[in-house]
Amino acid sequence: MDQEDRIALFLDYENLALGARDHLGGLAFDFRPIADALAERGRVVVRRAYADWSYFDEDRRMLTRSHVELIEIPQRMGASRKNAADIKMAVDAVELAFERGYLSTFVICTGDSDFTPLVHKLRELNKRVIGVGVEKSTSALLPPACDEFLYYDRLEGVDIPSARPRRGRPGRPAGPEAPPAGPDQQAEPGPEPAQGVEEPVRDVDTLAELVAQTVAGLQGSSSGEVTASTLKRTLLRKDPTFSESDYGFRAFGELLRHLAAHNVVELTEGPAKGDPGVSLPEHGDREVAFGLLRTVLLDLAGADGSVALSGLKNQLRRARPDFSEKKLGYRSFLQFCKAAATSGAIELRWSPDNDDYLLTARPG
Repeated sequence: MDQEDRIALFLDYENLALGARDHLGGLAFDFRPIADALAERGRVVVRRAYADWSYFDEDRRMLTRSHVELIEIPQRMGASRKNAADIKMAVDAVELAFERGYLSTFVICTGDSDFTPLVHKLRELNKRVIGVGVEKSTSALLPPACDEFLYYDRLEGVDIPSARPRRGRPGRPAGPEAPPAGPDQQAEPGPEPAQGVEEPVRDVDTLAELVAQTVAGLQGSSSGEVTASTLKRTLLRKDPTFSESDYGFRAFGELLRHLAAHNVVELTEGPAKGDPGVSLPEHGDREVAFGLLRTVLLDLAGADGSVALSGLKNQLRRARPDFSEKKLGYRSFLQFCKAAATSGAIELRWSPDNDDYLLTARPG
């Protein structure tokens, strides 16, 4: 138990409840998906929700059953109820951070950018901060400030009524009843594709580039072995909203096995069970890519046998549309070309006259 993270949970309840109602098709806020997600991350020892509870009478019973302490922020004439709740929540969080050193993680459930300074202060105090918010009502400033950010609408157990029924209808081999309902439903599918298209935009090829580039950076910046747990923490530092489930994987290990099967990474036995070592393949795709570069240079070579770097990447993609230096762990196309020069496949030199790098294929 000593190795478990102790979590303090703070809910800006009005922000979450109204965000769910206004942006998730009138969905009633349910605390259980948040509780389940946090149970996977540690032991929640403090649970507090802040609101004027006279506006959320039904919700009080749901939260009380989940052992959430309800902090009453009554509305007063001439006073800002929202600011009072924000201030009280921020003061309580900082107070606990100082008084209870065993709390390692603070969960701030809100989409309000006013809490960004609180997040920064908690991280200064060496606390891990997880944010939770409804995606469409969350300020763009808040997720990058956190160590990890969970969108409420993507949590397991959140069933969005406005999305799923409509998503299923176009796919049904419906009879004549589909056309009559069309005029009413065609206005609503307008925003719907935006929700449906948003997830597929996170394609696995983009993910492979991100993982390979991150592994390369970790290998270059540390002498120790890169493990799956280290890689996952680094990906979350780059993008606190990162989740393998957005790409269709149930667990991070499943994602790594998929990338290993496609020769993006190699997995080895790690220092702990269930935490494999992750590295980039030393041969294979990289050598093939260097060979492709050399072949393209031979095809494009001018009178002096050299080809300018500018525009060369597009020529490689014409020969191999799936080419990407980032999948091989390189941050830029120039870095890839320098690696090819180091390997002996090409020569690379700077030309002041051309104000560009010139590449020449070495004799085979």
